[in-house]
Amino acid sequence: MIDKNFQTGCVLIIGGSGGIGSLCAKEFVNAGAKVAITYYKNEQAAIDIAKDIDAGIEIFQLDNKKPDSVNGVMDELINKFGSINTIVNAAGFDIPQKFIGEIDIDLWKSVMDADVNGFFNLVKSGLPHLRASKGSMVFISSAGLFKYPPGDVLSVAPKAAIEHLLKGIAQEEGKNGVRANSIALGIIDTGIFHRLREENNTFFDDAWHESVLNTLALKRFGYPEEVAHTAVFLASSKAGYITGHCLPVDGGYHI
Repeated sequence: MIDKNFQTGCVLIIGGSGGIGSLCAKEFVNAGAKVAITYYKNEQAAIDIAKDIDAGIEIFQLDNKKPDSVNGVMDELINKFGSINTIVNAAGFDIPQKFIGEIDIDLWKSVMDADVNGFFNLVKSGLPHLRASKGSMVFISSAGLFKYPPGDVLSVAPKAAIEHLLKGIAQEEGKNGVRANSIALGIIDTGIFHRLREENNTFFDDAWHESVLNTLALKRFGYPEEVAHTAVFLASSKAGYITGHCLPVDGGYHI
């Protein structure tokens, strides 16, 4: 049976061409939702994912730093599906691992612009549609919000800002039926993590691998499917009384 939250309109997955985003797309389709995914540069990856899932997934190029790009995608979805019931932000960036003293102001500004201002553009454009559908927003965040990992400030700092933006949405828009939640990821065995290890194997070496495993209660890295299941749950009617929550999916890293 299709969950009532997915019976009309569509689910928009920002970054649906990535490792976690593509699994989210698949699980939302399995839950009966109509799905649209976005990509930033890798159009072929998005096409391949849509073909693999084979469920009439819509594909859009999106640059969330540009309001016109975001508004254009939202308008096309409304024309196609009538409404948007869920927005999942699973966009990931290959953010360099640097200690705070090593970061120059230009890098800091570019990361904050892409992450924080880019997400605000999605909120600004998407909120009217979520009010209309009494829908929800799910943001893929970081377990670094609970326990700071040295060298990861360019990932954690923007997500801390976004986390408070989500709490604001939950508080201010609850009266309109809008929910907003996030998933705080630990290390997930998928695309970005693999690329980071390949590109910076002096930082992510075997000693790092073992030391991180020792911080995890479950003594393993996560699977992208586990994140996708959580995203579907948070967007579904089963989580209808959950809002403003940051749910760790981190193998116990935050404990």
